[in-house]
Amino acid sequence: MRIRIVGAGAMGRGIAQWAAVGGHTVELCDVRTEAVTAGVDFVRSMLERAVHKGRMSAEDSAAALERLVPLDDPWAPGPEVELVVEAVREDLDTKAEVFGKLEQALPESAVFATNTSSLSVTRIAASLRDPGRLAGLHFFNPVPLMKIVEVVPGAATRPGIPPVLTALVESCGHRAVTVADTPGFLVNHAGRGLVTEALALLEESVADPAGIDRIARDVLGLRMGPFELMDLTGLDVTAAVIDSIWQGFRHEARLRPSFLTPNRVTAGLHGRKTGQGWFAYGPDAPAPAPEPPVTGDAGRPVFVAGEEGDALRGELTAAGATVESGTAPSESALVLVPVWGTTVAAAVASLGLPATRTFGVDPLPPAGRRRVLAVTPASDPSAARDARAVLARAADGAEPFAVSVVRDTAGSVAQRLLASVVSVAASIAERSLAAPADIDLAVTTGLGYPVGPLAWGDRVGAARMLELQRSLHAATGDPRHRPTRWLTERAQLGLPLTRTGTSPDICA
Repeated sequence: MRIRIVGAGAMGRGIAQWAAVGGHTVELCDVRTEAVTAGVDFVRSMLERAVHKGRMSAEDSAAALERLVPLDDPWAPGPEVELVVEAVREDLDTKAEVFGKLEQALPESAVFATNTSSLSVTRIAASLRDPGRLAGLHFFNPVPLMKIVEVVPGAATRPGIPPVLTALVESCGHRAVTVADTPGFLVNHAGRGLVTEALALLEESVADPAGIDRIARDVLGLRMGPFELMDLTGLDVTAAVIDSIWQGFRHEARLRPSFLTPNRVTAGLHGRKTGQGWFAYGPDAPAPAPEPPVTGDAGRPVFVAGEEGDALRGELTAAGATVESGTAPSESALVLVPVWGTTVAAAVASLGLPATRTFGVDPLPPAGRRRVLAVTPASDPSAARDARAVLARAADGAEPFAVSVVRDTAGSVAQRLLASVVSVAASIAERSLAAPADIDLAVTTGLGYPVGPLAWGDRVGAARMLELQRSLHAATGDPRHRPTRWLTERAQLGLPLTRTGTSPDICA
């Protein structure tokens, strides 16, 4: 295939490298000739690096470079061009102007694709004489390494175009997911579950950014915490995406932005690129503050209350802790309550537990060596230190647990993050914006999650996830936590979240 790429910036040159290595003839062009020269030089350097590291042969590198054709004029006639990929700046008028000129220069048979990450594909296509020839082809940076591409048909896109684009993407070694033309498409939309809930936890002073990130990594198994991720992406970019998706979905509560971000963006606290975001960066940045040492009495007896307590009792007993039996704690015992979607305060009130020495423990099995202890406003500080020391204990020969101390909230930190990630993905599936398998594929590949959000929900269990979300909704009254129809139906019917199930067209 002969492909013309218009725009030789970071995305354009990455797409050019990917397509040329994939065996296609690539015309790389830009209104700035110097950008084309720099783009070709960049691709050459990337291929030379690949050869040096043994990831590509010198012959394959040379062949790919021969297929890369610098073009001075983006609007030059191209009778053999079969596909155009536009990768210019994110501005509707600019993209419409580019495609208008290409429509004049190229044959009617050429398919047009826009690499927009935030604009409506349908609105871009509406400026063309033939809007049916255009679709979205959304790559992620760096293109050769981010092996996922969103294929986005607009409202008028001809039905035969998305399969052609999917076949192209997969023939070049990437995975393609077909996504509806909606705000944020798929990956950016699905990614809102983590960051919006993390910001909500910070709003409520449940934990600080470093504490939330530790729990996200060590309990949920994420590669990066949400605040690290925002600093890497840039808070200015993240905040704009959060706002645009929320507005695009008509102020859907599940996607609600935080009041914390606008002032930080205005102040230039954008993250790594400005040297200061949620954390400090650069050679003069102070080292991250270490977690406080464990100083409490690990030998103090504990009583584990509540229906969720069996696993914790067994773990603490195996670690040599003094775990009381019976129906009530002794006068000196710490009381640990594994809470699922509820608060420690509610457990104290409903079970008649001593408020000063009752603490919450997250029952989610941690991905790493970390447990989470929740304290209430009534907690005795000395008892809290002792509870932290008890939870740090591990069986003989095992590494001690790190213990995060957080403010009591319904569901604690990890449960709320997980519930939001699953809920946003289920909402995408519920609206038929993408197939369940594509949702999980896009999130694991594009966001690096350890498992897709719907498969993650299945690991916990649909019925248990429904219990969590109902409890969060009841405890907070916040519509952000209301269960989705997708989750509710599958929990009631015994179906996995990853299964589409039967649709009305079975009778067609």
